[in-house]
Amino acid sequence: MTTAPSATAEPGQMTHREIMEALTGLLLAMFVAMLSSTVVSNALPAIVTDLQGSQTGYTWVVVATLLTMTATTPIWGKLADLFSKKLLVQVALVIFSIGSVVAAVAPSMSVLIGARAFQGLGVGGLTALVQVVIASMVSPRERGRYSGYIGAVFATATVSGPLLGGLIVDSPMGWRGCFIVGIPIAAIAFVVLQKTLHLPTIKRDVRIDYVGATLIMAGISLILVWVSLAGTNFDWISTTSAALVVGSLVLIGAALWVEAKVATEPVIPLRLFRDRTTTLATAASVMIGVAMFGATVYLSQYFQLARGMSPTEAGLMSVAMVGGLLVSSIVSGRIITRTGLWKRWLVGGMLFVIAGIALLGTIDATTSLWVIGGYMALTGIGLGATMQNLVLSVQNNVAMEDLGAASSVVAMFRSIGGSAGVAALGAVLAHQVTSGVKDGITSLAKAGKISQEQLAAMQHSTGDIPKLADLPAPIRSVYEASFGEAVGHLFLVAAPFAVVAFLCILFIKEVPLRTTNGPTGPTGATAPTVAESEVEAALVVAGEATDYPPFEVEGGDTRKDDRR
Repeated sequence: MTTAPSATAEPGQMTHREIMEALTGLLLAMFVAMLSSTVVSNALPAIVTDLQGSQTGYTWVVVATLLTMTATTPIWGKLADLFSKKLLVQVALVIFSIGSVVAAVAPSMSVLIGARAFQGLGVGGLTALVQVVIASMVSPRERGRYSGYIGAVFATATVSGPLLGGLIVDSPMGWRGCFIVGIPIAAIAFVVLQKTLHLPTIKRDVRIDYVGATLIMAGISLILVWVSLAGTNFDWISTTSAALVVGSLVLIGAALWVEAKVATEPVIPLRLFRDRTTTLATAASVMIGVAMFGATVYLSQYFQLARGMSPTEAGLMSVAMVGGLLVSSIVSGRIITRTGLWKRWLVGGMLFVIAGIALLGTIDATTSLWVIGGYMALTGIGLGATMQNLVLSVQNNVAMEDLGAASSVVAMFRSIGGSAGVAALGAVLAHQVTSGVKDGITSLAKAGKISQEQLAAMQHSTGDIPKLADLPAPIRSVYEASFGEAVGHLFLVAAPFAVVAFLCILFIKEVPLRTTNGPTGPTGATAPTVAESEVEAALVVAGEATDYPPFEVEGGDTRKDDRR
């Protein structure tokens, strides 16, 4: 008796062909979620000008989506453990589409900001649910072979978003077209998922933890408002900052009490954090969010403001990092599927991230673009081997009934780290650029290269970076040099956070990947299914059972190989 991989699957499981068909709809949904953030980046100046908005409005067009997306991610994850996952993904697509339509026709900044917040509800659902659905379709051992597709979608959205946004803004559609472009893709994803995604829904009596969900959203929202607006709208050390921080801590403390003592179906089951892998992976996700989003988000500005590139050219420069991320995510995923070992990729990936970020900390306005591209590729290789596999380590270690909550917790904390990093490092960047420009302008005045009138005008500027092409050559050079040096400094600030993430990963215990999505035992190991037991018995009777030697994993635990 022999067994060979085929298009068939055990009862209740999807075949490879069915998985690939459903994955098409899921990846389209993920692409829409990612594109909603990247496509609007080059349109923001035109939006603010057309709607007569302020710098505060400029900030809130971004922050509104970030707030609702991050705050609702764990709620979507919990709902995925209780209701039909396909229905939830489709609901998220509808919410996203409604928000996009309202944003596209918004007559004012206030309406646009509200629409972006509503849109963020859908984006949060898509971000959390796609990972959960994939984990429900595919066992942890086989999941690596599909992670490359996720990396490809991430790369495509990251590269095409800014380029597509720039083209749309310059087209007859104008900036409003940036919100319309995702709607047809969302509609296609909805239809494809309706036809191809077939997951069993476990029906049981549920109680939604409305109090816990509200407290969690409010607490996270306050802390994100603080890190997003402090340093620009008010000082980091001020009465407003104190009120926001204290209020956030009180709300989060109340949420923890409700989740631990009151809720029968908590949004974030605190028992998850009794598991060392989940706790360490969550902490590492926060640090990776700070290091990755907090620093790399400013590379586009570096290329435009320190190197004089157009938005399109700056978008093309991101190919180096995204290409490294794509290759490493595909390669690591396939090898993990073949071997079942994943921790070495996390450790090696973080070493690449630390090296890449440290090297990017040496750049300035004169560094060779080829050298910068190499540093970006190095960082991308590390991120590709780390991001998806960190989620995989958690999914492999929790019971199936907690899969949605655990996956969304990791994603939520990575988003929190990223938003905090963007805001905090943005404040550092603004301070350094302003200081560098003032010093440079003063030096130019002393050397007689600019007039006293120009010096007075620059010293009384608001700190906003003007259009560089309109500046006199000496002043433009000062801006470019100041911005180039400041961005390099940001990566040095971000590097320690990557080191902390590396230390967290070192202490994660490697557990061999499960080969099924069946029920888990108390230690997270999958209990053998009836079908597996029958296959085992048949192999023994036929005399073809292969007794693979036990292999040792970290911590001295010896387990039998399950390659049968």
